[in-house]
Amino acid sequence: MDVIARYPEFSPLSLEAVQAIKPDLQQQKDGMSELTFGSLYFFRNFYKYKISRFNEHTLLFLGEERQKPFFFTLGTPLPISTIKELYRDCAYWKLISESYLTTNESFFQNFKESPTEDRDNFDYLYTRLSLSTLSGKQLHKKKNHVNGFLSNYPDFTLKKLDTDTKKDASKILDIWATEQTNIQETDYEAAQQALALPEIANFLSLILYVQGVPVAWCLAELAGQGTIAVVHFEKARTDFRGSYQYINYAFAQSLPEQVIYINREQDLGDEGLRHAKMSYKPEGFVKKYRLDKGAL
Repeated sequence: MDVIARYPEFSPLSLEAVQAIKPDLQQQKDGMSELTFGSLYFFRNFYKYKISRFNEHTLLFLGEERQKPFFFTLGTPLPISTIKELYRDCAYWKLISESYLTTNESFFQNFKESPTEDRDNFDYLYTRLSLSTLSGKQLHKKKNHVNGFLSNYPDFTLKKLDTDTKKDASKILDIWATEQTNIQETDYEAAQQALALPEIANFLSLILYVQGVPVAWCLAELAGQGTIAVVHFEKARTDFRGSYQYINYAFAQSLPEQVIYINREQDLGDEGLRHAKMSYKPEGFVKKYRLDKGAL
């Protein structure tokens, strides 16, 4: 039995379904954070993801954010009649990549409006080199935080996240959760999903200990055909000063040379998060576009 429903039917996005589409995801050149195994699977409940196979070249996804239903596609363009069907229930089409726009320019001439930039969902791209060295005047403050951490906590260790260490990552996550005002609107449940995954050792990861106490962790995976590391989670204890800056720095240093960029995902329009991500001086963005219901 196929784990993915055939259009017009949709099935919930299960682990088996995400595993089945892994080859499709790995072919994506843009390195968009949402179109990765981890993002789809870990956030499947948060966005109420459903999946459908339109044909052998095209997959369809439904989701919901802030009680607004949306859709996005993977593969070749859908017939305009199918887009119209989707717009009956969905408010917008999201996660349209730059390469998709360029490749399918004539297709978008069927619409009254052009897709618009979805700035709140742009992924932040940094070079592995800049985050692993923090050299130069612009990143001087970040380097000071790292040096401060090393000075205050010389007795630290770094390990990989696996079946032995993920219980320690859960402790950090729970401490982080106590500092959040509305836990339902955070990635807490998605991070729990990640830590519960038996194959967690297959991801790029680090967990930081100070005198044996778990202090910070991060989890990422390769995208952009192996040239981009997408960081899905980074959690740290704020009572250990500089722990966020240090895990960021140490993780960048741990990456293989094939990784050119580190994708630290989007800010979702949160001003504090935007300021923090901009302060690391991104090299660029993975731009995303959306097309609202009235476009047809």
